[in-house]
Amino acid sequence: MPNKTIYVADDDLPLFQRAQELVGGNLSGAVTTALRRFIELEEGRQEGYDEVVVRVGHNGVRQVRFSGALLGEWHDVNDERMENVRVYRSRKGKFVMHAQYAKWDEYPQSANWLNDLKNWRRMLGVGEEDWGDFILEIVDSIDELKDKLPSKLYERVADIAKHPQVEDLDI
Repeated sequence: MPNKTIYVADDDLPLFQRAQELVGGNLSGAVTTALRRFIELEEGRQEGYDEVVVRVGHNGVRQVRFSGALLGEWHDVNDERMENVRVYRSRKGKFVMHAQYAKWDEYPQSANWLNDLKNWRRMLGVGEEDWGDFILEIVDSIDELKDKLPSKLYERVADIAKHPQVEDLDI
């Protein structure tokens, strides 16, 4: 197996030592894993994809991460609930719907009016909403989301999915 020598600046030595401790002494494995992750993220970024982290489950208690490009989003507030829906195309060509449905009768309230003020800030889009149901659905084709999306959002993302979001003109 070929050897590669990596020169490390004195200031970076503690970083490499800590990585070696975390992997149980196999620094080569840690470097290889880090380089794979870096290449995956950087190639995705160059292709127009971002690292996306979204909440899932009731009150968004878990998080999932994937590489995707946002195709469209929908926000609606009505008498019954608040809806936030986003549709992404994953780097592997899947379509990802992430939705938050928060019913007003489940709105978190506290005895402390200052905490309620923070909740109102979240509801108005300042900060993140952290209540309601957060749903993640992954499908192979955009058609599979037709009945799960508001019609205007579906029309938009279906059109974007068929055409590039940005068309490069050779003019």
